[in-house]
Amino acid sequence: MRIAALFFALALAACGRDLPLPVENSRELVVLTRAGLTTYTVDSQGGAGGFEYDLVREFAKDQGLKIRIISTADDTDLLTRLKQGEGHLAVAWSSPAEDPEIRSSTPYFQSSNLIVTHEASLPLRTAKQLNKRTVHVIAGSRQERSLQKMRKRVSSLSIAAVQDTNELALMEGAASRRFEAILISDAAFKIGGNFYPELQDAMELGVKQPIVWLFAPEVSPEFLVKANDFLARMASSGELDRLKDRYFGHVDRLTTDDVSIFIEQMRNTLPQYRPLFQEAQIQTGIDWRLLAALAYQESRWEPLATSPTGVRGIMMLTADTADSLRVRNRLDPAQSIRAGAQYLSDLRDSLPAEIREPDRLWLALAAYNLGMGHLNGARYLARTLGADPDSWYEMKKVLPLLAKPQYYKRLKSGKGRGGEAVIMTENIRVYADILNRFEPPYEPMKRKSEKFIWKSFQARPDTDAAPAVP
Repeated sequence: MRIAALFFALALAACGRDLPLPVENSRELVVLTRAGLTTYTVDSQGGAGGFEYDLVREFAKDQGLKIRIISTADDTDLLTRLKQGEGHLAVAWSSPAEDPEIRSSTPYFQSSNLIVTHEASLPLRTAKQLNKRTVHVIAGSRQERSLQKMRKRVSSLSIAAVQDTNELALMEGAASRRFEAILISDAAFKIGGNFYPELQDAMELGVKQPIVWLFAPEVSPEFLVKANDFLARMASSGELDRLKDRYFGHVDRLTTDDVSIFIEQMRNTLPQYRPLFQEAQIQTGIDWRLLAALAYQESRWEPLATSPTGVRGIMMLTADTADSLRVRNRLDPAQSIRAGAQYLSDLRDSLPAEIREPDRLWLALAAYNLGMGHLNGARYLARTLGADPDSWYEMKKVLPLLAKPQYYKRLKSGKGRGGEAVIMTENIRVYADILNRFEPPYEPMKRKSEKFIWKSFQARPDTDAAPAVP
């Protein structure tokens, strides 16, 4: 068996392909994937992410394997290369393959396909309404195959298969009305819909399909058993639900009106404060877009904002917090942003070292709203309830209990608005996602020549007063 596998690998290598050794021999897991909202993304600094990527990375770590990612052009390319043995498995939001030689893992997600149109388009509710319509789709995708099956029933349906594209590009095309309709996965729309609030999910095409890993023909049955065992352990431990929450748990918090207003403000109001948020990133190491998202949630980027409880300014600082951070004027956006960013950084640093990112940052955001005393009280409560106090996924279920007497009476910190802190944090995650889509990261080492105006704190009045208009 091993001799035959080795002969197969050598024969293909002779054809010019760089093929991996069997997993048991190479100690390297070679994963085929494709770029996409649910699969694999790389940011401007080379950092990789994505639900599928994180899941398979945990599998490689569980097996003591290094991981090597190969990004393919599309699903057709991915399946071809998988069958040729260029990777051990494919992780690309795939359903079970029709080819019997390509085996599947147990499902770990269910996903359907959505026809998506501009909100100004006439509604689509039945397959017959696709007559004489053009639907754009990623070439080589399972969505294209789904449309091809649909065309047997709707002969006048026109399919426009787009090469070298992704779900976001299709959504941008539909949002700008260059495309009449597109077909993407419901999971991709769930994430990307916040970037293009003018889109609507017009119709579900077909039924939900299982999402699985696909394995090359030469991968041993024993390794497939290990993969299924890993997925089962991820599900039973709750880790799979935590990972799903990281990518999908917050994305449907806002209405389309909320998102539209935010994007308008992002274009019209944010530019005047962008340098201040970027300077705060230099001071704290927290991405300026996250800080801007926090400020929007707090004040809608209104430097003169004041609440009935006395918090003020663009970062809505309490008087005590402002005093501790030597802020002389909370209504000065420069001072407020500097102090708010430092306060968030201090909260994050004060959390136990074993809490991993991004949960660490999300818990710090909750503490920004709630106070560290109440957050620590909720963390204690979580332990008594058998929940993980280091997991945002579990803590966002515990925090609302701070408003219930049977729970807050146990705590020194007393009653707290934990539900409000959860809503605030989840909203900030959505705003930050949108900013990450439309605003570039700030890389000060690449922009040393650019000067930013950072007004002196000493030049401001010593009381909370609106800065003079020049």
